[in-house]
Amino acid sequence: MFERLELHHVGPAPELVFDFARRMNLITGDNGVGKTFILDVAWWALTRTWAGHPAAPHRGAGLKPRIAFQFEGKRKPVGYSSEYDFHSQSWTLKGGRPPNPGMVLYARVDGSFSVWDPARNYWRNAPSLGIDAPDRPPAYLFNPQEVWDGLKPDGKYLCNGLIADWASWQGRNGEPYQQLRQALHALSPSDVELLAPGELTRVSLEDVRDMPTLRTGYGQEVPVVYASAGARRVITLAYLLVWTWQEHLQASRLMNQEATRSIIFLIDEVEAHLHPRWQRTVLRSLLKVMEALTGAGDVQVQILAVTHSPLLLASLEPLFDTREDALWHLNLQNREVVLHKEEWHRRGDANSWLVSEIFDLGEPRSLEAEQAIQRAEALMERRQGVSSDEFTQARDALRASLPDVDPFWLRWRFWAREAGLSQ
Repeated sequence: MFERLELHHVGPAPELVFDFARRMNLITGDNGVGKTFILDVAWWALTRTWAGHPAAPHRGAGLKPRIAFQFEGKRKPVGYSSEYDFHSQSWTLKGGRPPNPGMVLYARVDGSFSVWDPARNYWRNAPSLGIDAPDRPPAYLFNPQEVWDGLKPDGKYLCNGLIADWASWQGRNGEPYQQLRQALHALSPSDVELLAPGELTRVSLEDVRDMPTLRTGYGQEVPVVYASAGARRVITLAYLLVWTWQEHLQASRLMNQEATRSIIFLIDEVEAHLHPRWQRTVLRSLLKVMEALTGAGDVQVQILAVTHSPLLLASLEPLFDTREDALWHLNLQNREVVLHKEEWHRRGDANSWLVSEIFDLGEPRSLEAEQAIQRAEALMERRQGVSSDEFTQARDALRASLPDVDPFWLRWRFWAREAGLSQ
């Protein structure tokens, strides 16, 4: 498991330190404070590859940018500290065979996906042949289209892609297809909106592939390429989880070794494109899918997830365990990004999360309603000396932005009666 990440003079702040929880780590904060950057660096620390652009260091006299990290090894914790070499414009790495962090997956918000498999991407080790070198792909990096159509660098077939694999699995109706069906079922937004495969079909004369479909609640079978953005994101996650695990099992059998007992999943904006019903279930469903795929209780799964969703946080209240989970918040204070490990406590609903320090909204309403309420509360705090014109203007602003059933009206009307002002 990923235990610690330290950033010194790299990223959004002079220093950031994470001591990660063993199961779920939720990373929150405003846009532009470095949440995705944290996942990018975490991926590099675990795999020694960059999923996108390498992290750029801070520059200045006397600065020594550094990334330090620690994760569990097979026998003891593995740690390393990498300094930035300005002459080579790269982050230094320890020579020799790197430590093995277990399986690492990274789902990015743009639809790209990265996989590091200890059976397929780890350095080949054959002491009898004098081989201990990086002669395997350093990682599998999919752009959004390659997830669907396949990963084939330099003519090598590394992955057939969602469309071809799904059709092939469905035709054989073996374990991969059954796992895909189970994953889609578990990741469905509700029992009445199930993600269920339909019959294979063709979509045009120019495309001879057998195209997977999804059965809809209105009786049609829709080709997956025409599915909604939310459905496409979820079926992509389901497919890549099944594909990654199945290929890992195949590679482990060929190498006559045991499957990994550790999976680290990095997810950027897990709720992206998802309806609120889906936001309420997606993260817990992913945990269930990964547990079901591995089929063993001794496989440790750790998630680092970036989220902007108050509903997702509210949905985790019954599941969150402070012994295994953590909530991290990146906040802008006095023009500096500050990291806090927030104390978890139940807030009850999404509105309460919206006005908490995590999202820091004044009101869970429209901007106009928030401004009208703030104006009204300023009058209410004065208690006396409120003119009729001030009262009328504040009341009209409230009427223009609040519905008649809004609970704020109770406070306003009580105050108005006490103050002797007309409604």
